[in-house]
Amino acid sequence: MMALGDFRFHMDGAAYQSLERESAWRWPTTERVGSAPMPQFVGPGDDTIRLSGVIYPHYRGGLGQIDAMRAEANKGVPLPLVDGMGRNWGRWVITSIHEGQTVFFSNGAPRSQSFEVGLTKYDDGHPSAV
Repeated sequence: MMALGDFRFHMDGAAYQSLERESAWRWPTTERVGSAPMPQFVGPGDDTIRLSGVIYPHYRGGLGQIDAMRAEANKGVPLPLVDGMGRNWGRWVITSIHEGQTVFFSNGAPRSQSFEVGLTKYDDGHPSAV
């Protein structure tokens, strides 16, 4: 499906069911006397992605998948994002990981883990493929 640094989103484990991307462009306004404010294009703004899905750890992949996502985030470096078709999306930083757990075994292990990973494009001034 997709690789983010050393972490792999795949059908046998942490598969995301939803990918949402939001791109913004910056148009601040300049006040003018006697006229409405004038917007001026100053460049691209934030480019963000949210990946969300559900993991069934006892079915495939195990309990450590969300911890592996956090380990990538803890590196504190921009990570390459490459999809399953080989397309390079450039470098991204993990800005948030949300985890939910439901339906527990008697030992407290969850039967289901939901996740949402927030990513922000790391723009180093070089154009990217996507």
